[in-house]
Amino acid sequence: MKIADNYLSGLKKAYYDNGNEETWNHFEKIKHGASKTDIKKLQEAFPAIPQGLVDLLEYVDGTYWRTYADEEIAFFFLGSDLNEYPYYLLSSKEMVDNQHIAHTYYADYIDRKYDHVEIDNKITDKSTDLKWLHFSDCMNNGGTSQLFVDFSPSGKGKKGQIVRFVHDPDEFRVIADSFDAYLQLLINTGCNFIDEENM
Repeated sequence: MKIADNYLSGLKKAYYDNGNEETWNHFEKIKHGASKTDIKKLQEAFPAIPQGLVDLLEYVDGTYWRTYADEEIAFFFLGSDLNEYPYYLLSSKEMVDNQHIAHTYYADYIDRKYDHVEIDNKITDKSTDLKWLHFSDCMNNGGTSQLFVDFSPSGKGKKGQIVRFVHDPDEFRVIADSFDAYLQLLINTGCNFIDEENM
C-alpha cells in the first residue's frame, strides 16, 4: 500500500473521529486530482519530486482556497512537527508558480545574514544553490509557517528532506529526511491537527 494511501486513510479517520464526517464526505464528493498536464509541468520544474506528493496531488489538486464544483474550499489537509497545527496542500499550479519563492523571500536567511534566525545545519548556506518545492501553507494563509521539499541540502542533509519555516521567531528546521518520512510523522500523530477546536 502506498504511503499516500495510508496517510489519506488516517486523515479520513481523524475527520470522522472528531465528528467531521460531513465535512470529509463533502470534500471527497467535490474534489478532483491534478490533470496529467499539470503534473507533467510540475515534474519538469522539479524532476525529483517525491512520488508521495504526486500521489496526493492526483487525489486532490490543492486545498488552499481552491474551487471545486463552483465552490471555494479551504480544507485542512496536512500538519507538521508543530503539534495540532493544520496546513493546506497547495495546487500543482501554485507549486510551479512558487518555485522561486524561497529564494525571493529567504535568500538572506539562507546566506546566514541574520544571527538571530535559527537555521538547521542540514540546510545549505548558499542561496544560489537553493532549490525548494513549496507544497504547503499553514492555516494562517502561510504567514506563520510554510513547508518545502529541499532538493539542495547541505552536506549534512539529505536531498528531498522536508523543511519547515515558522515566523516570529523565525526558524528553518528539517522535520523529516524525506516526504514519505514526513507523511509517516503525521500518521504517527494520528493527524492530530484535525480536532474540534481547529474545525
